[in-house]
Amino acid sequence: MAELYPLKFKTIFKDKIWGGQKIKTILNKDIGKLPNCGETWEISGVKGNISVVSEGSLAGSDLYSLLKEYKGKLVGERVYKKFGNEFPLLVKFIDANDDLSVQVHPNDVLAKQRHDSFGKTEMWYIFQADEDATLNTGFNRPLTREQYLEHVEKGELMDILNIERVKSDDVYFLPAGRVHYIGKGCLLAEIQQTSDITYRIYDFDRKDDQGKKRELHTEASLDAIDFTFHQDYKSKYQDKENEVVQLVSCDYFTTNKLHCNQLIERDFKSLDSFVIYVCMEGSLALDYGKEKIKVQKGEAVLVPATIGKLSLIPNREFKVLESYIA
Repeated sequence: MAELYPLKFKTIFKDKIWGGQKIKTILNKDIGKLPNCGETWEISGVKGNISVVSEGSLAGSDLYSLLKEYKGKLVGERVYKKFGNEFPLLVKFIDANDDLSVQVHPNDVLAKQRHDSFGKTEMWYIFQADEDATLNTGFNRPLTREQYLEHVEKGELMDILNIERVKSDDVYFLPAGRVHYIGKGCLLAEIQQTSDITYRIYDFDRKDDQGKKRELHTEASLDAIDFTFHQDYKSKYQDKENEVVQLVSCDYFTTNKLHCNQLIERDFKSLDSFVIYVCMEGSLALDYGKEKIKVQKGEAVLVPATIGKLSLIPNREFKVLESYIA
């Protein structure tokens, strides 16, 4: 059994009807012959889209095989006991060159009943946003199920959606059940539960290259929607240099932001979880005592649970997201 080390994976590219070129022009990723790229899956345990290690002695091994072999050594004994051979998080970049569909994701209970799947709670970190870029999260008023349906049937869904103008470094937490869409001009990182279950509510009457509209899930989505109204949907945090700033903490993941221009040490010996780093700006080296792993903007790294301590060394100023299961 080879010794574990911080793992990088081959990017999985997704062609989407609403995708653009920012994955290539801003994240500097080679999208190959794809005309556009809407998503990249950086670390994935989703069936049919299992990430494959790109570097080191484990290159060519996929995440599912590694989980079966290393178990708690990879993800933490506590995490492995709960999730077994299913990696619990999915890490993406999303480039919206057009508005995504209005959608909702089921919670764990409904997803298990209908799809034998986990639900989908997620968070967004805005990497870059064009001027006047917006997104939707939740409703702009208190609603009953009946009032919601009335707006849908009249074609007035957009009237009741909470639309937010966004900028770089904004953060939004989206628990399962919250209606949402990513608007045109947003490039973001998404941390989410391992699930690909989406109920599409409205798709702006778009047609694909065959002239067909995408399927809507109006009826199926009803039991998934949380109609709770909130005065403020944006996550509040204060950016502090060379400190660990918590962005989101929930049952499914904790995500911190590290904005550093000097070395910072992290000690995870008592955590009993893997840690994922996603580099948002700049570059750095992860020093885990045996070698240094270089990490560039747009890259994600999975740090195994057996690595209890590591140092983050800036090549120049960097911003990273740090995620784990607390």
